[in-house]
Amino acid sequence: MSKLLIIDDDRALAGLLAERMLAEGFILDAALDGKKGLELANSGSYALVILDIMMPRMGGMEVLKSLRTKSAVPVLMLTAKGDDIDRILGLELGADDYLPKPFNPRELIARIRAILRRVEERGGAPNRIEAEDITIDTQQREAHFQGKQLQLTTVEFALLEVLVRHMGRVLSRDFLTDAAMGRSLGFADRTVDVHISNLRKKLSTNRGVERIKTVRGTGYLLTPRQSAENL
Repeated sequence: MSKLLIIDDDRALAGLLAERMLAEGFILDAALDGKKGLELANSGSYALVILDIMMPRMGGMEVLKSLRTKSAVPVLMLTAKGDDIDRILGLELGADDYLPKPFNPRELIARIRAILRRVEERGGAPNRIEAEDITIDTQQREAHFQGKQLQLTTVEFALLEVLVRHMGRVLSRDFLTDAAMGRSLGFADRTVDVHISNLRKKLSTNRGVERIKTVRGTGYLLTPRQSAENL
C-alpha cells in the first residue's frame, strides 16, 4: 500500500479520508499543523502529500516553499473554492495539482491516482531522451539543460518529457494536461499554464532566449535551439 500524508488542521476530515483511503488501498497519515506536517513530509516516507493552505503554526504556502528546498515529493494542494490567487501561487511554488474545498472524495482519489501513475510510469521506463541541449533520464528522473541539472517538480518533469518527445510540434493544452497530469483539462483550469510558465523560466538561456513558445489559441511548442535563437 502507498503511504500518503495529509497536512490539515481539520481532524474530522482527516479521519474520514483515512477510512476512505484505506478502502482504496492507501494508508493515510495526518498532521494537524504545518510544522509537524513539514517534518513528516521531509522524511521520505510518503508517496504523496495532501496539503491544506490555512493551518496553525505554519501555513500551507510556507510548508510547500520549505518542502521544495529538500524534497520533490508530489503535492496536491487543497484551496478555498474560487481562490485563484492561492491556486496559482501554490503551483508556482511547486505543487503538482490542486483541488478546491469542498470536494468529492472520489475526485480527490482520482487526482491522487493520476499523479502517482505518472510518477510510476516515468520511474519504470529506463529511457534516456536527448534533444539537442536537453537530456532526460526517465529512470533516474533527472533532466539537464545545457549541461546543468534542472530542479523540476513532478509535473514539470512530465511536461518537459512530453515536449521533448514532440519537439517542433504544437501541443494543445488538453493534450499536455492529459499526458503530464493524467486528467482532463477543466473549465477555466490554468494549472498547465502555470507549470509551463515555471518550466519556461528554467529553460531560458543567459541571452533570454525562450525555448517554449506560446501558440495563441492552440497550445505550446518546444522549439529547436537554432530556431528559438533566430526568433
